[in-house]
Amino acid sequence: MRRTASIALLSLLALGLWSGHAAAQSQPDGQLTIAFDVSIALTFLDPAETPGIGVPFVFLYALHDALIKPLPGNDMAPCLAESWKESPDGLVYEFRLREGLKFHNGDPFTAEDVKFSFLRYRGASARLLHDRVKSVDILDPHRIRFVLHAPWPDFLVFYATPATGAAWIVPKKYIEKVGEEGFRRQPVGLGPYRFARMTPGV
Repeated sequence: MRRTASIALLSLLALGLWSGHAAAQSQPDGQLTIAFDVSIALTFLDPAETPGIGVPFVFLYALHDALIKPLPGNDMAPCLAESWKESPDGLVYEFRLREGLKFHNGDPFTAEDVKFSFLRYRGASARLLHDRVKSVDILDPHRIRFVLHAPWPDFLVFYATPATGAAWIVPKKYIEKVGEEGFRRQPVGLGPYRFARMTPGV
């Protein structure tokens, strides 16, 4: 008996690769369709749900962006954060965010989104990160500070790795408007592709 695999199609609108400047964000100039012969869980499209396995990263890198993430030649490349510094006592990490960036729906990217994304994160290392971080303080719209309970040299290793998804940023206002389920069905991010549609069982 011949068996036919059920294919899930995910269509994304190409926005052009982000180069670290607001000017690099552009209008859609094409469509990318990704086909998988396994079910695509809606949680794959949400950085907060990252389980620490390989499959979701295909979608995370396409739809979303992070303060810091591994790129070729740099394991901790500045992305949405243009710079950061650590206090001498190892208790404080302060990030300066890139200005002028907008989510796919037009909402501006600010420190409010960074704090919201961290507090909302419930993925593979959520308990570890939330237990170690004492507070997340917004200094201004483009500066944010993470204060730890005690020095933790591996903070950036856990926060900035895609295996946790903790540093990937989602839009606070949009999620508060559409709710958790609405965001999973129509995710909005800062990545090089904008979500168009998902067609399961094609």
